[in-house]
Amino acid sequence: MRYSLLIFCLFFLNAQLKAQNSFEAHFKALKTIAIDSGITLTIDEPAQFNTAKPTQLIVFALPNGNTTAQTFGKKLKDGDDWHFDIQHIGAQTAFIRNTDQHTNYIVVYAANNLKSWPAWRKKYEDSDLRIAKVVEYLANYYKNYKPKIMLSGHSGGGSFIFGYLNSQKQIPIAINCIGFLDATYGYESEKHQAKLKTWLKLKNTSLQVIAYNDSVVVFNGKPLVSPTGGTWYRSKLMAKELQTDFKLIHQELTDRLIWEDQRKRIAFCLIKNPEAKIYHTVLVEKNGFIALVFKGTRFETQQYQFWGDRAYQQYILQ
Repeated sequence: MRYSLLIFCLFFLNAQLKAQNSFEAHFKALKTIAIDSGITLTIDEPAQFNTAKPTQLIVFALPNGNTTAQTFGKKLKDGDDWHFDIQHIGAQTAFIRNTDQHTNYIVVYAANNLKSWPAWRKKYEDSDLRIAKVVEYLANYYKNYKPKIMLSGHSGGGSFIFGYLNSQKQIPIAINCIGFLDATYGYESEKHQAKLKTWLKLKNTSLQVIAYNDSVVVFNGKPLVSPTGGTWYRSKLMAKELQTDFKLIHQELTDRLIWEDQRKRIAFCLIKNPEAKIYHTVLVEKNGFIALVFKGTRFETQQYQFWGDRAYQQYILQ
């Protein structure tokens, strides 16, 4: 009788743990904040905050055409949309927290009702100021933790970042990192070069850029991007404009181009594409988000490699 009761209790406990670790339960438990003009913020906080630890607030602007749930990611089952298995920012966040247990990592998924930050910015004349207010709101929301703020995004999510840069005369010191995951389409020298240079001269600021050669890709019989409109061109332009001021070292390796300063505080990694494939989301899947956060830190390449196998597989919920 006691043995049967023990088996039942273990079964019940295991079922509870699975329920707690399921994608549906976890995702529903995340905080959501609706902002005017169709913006929704979904917040993934650590299970416990330690006020003695530094807090890193990461704003991740969603790519075009994806929901927050799809961007968070989960294990696919029959009938699931394939978009759930291409980014896994949720699992990559779990990997980051497990690797660096000395920091409170908060990830805020920034989405809008058009599923496109470029389209959303076109809709509102004051879109850049609205984006600035979102970042200010988050900084104030977590002010008790004195967070440093990282602005990041994939694909059209880069438009959110450039919108924020446009809204500022100078990038605030509270922004400690800017990370682009194949998202530099909107870079304009006249608008952004001087602001980035001034900001990067501040102590403990970091710019991380990951992209690939999209200029050679043909999709449905047409070039995927214009000669100067893709992230390959725009990222190289940004790197070259920063190279002299920050003594970036340029290397051409077998599979990538690299520009980095000595501390890797500024780093560009551009994947070559001899087979003219579409690597747009693969850059994220292959530990891209982890690489943005850890590049230039003591955790760089610790139990992961950018452009390698998924280091976060065990953290993907189902």
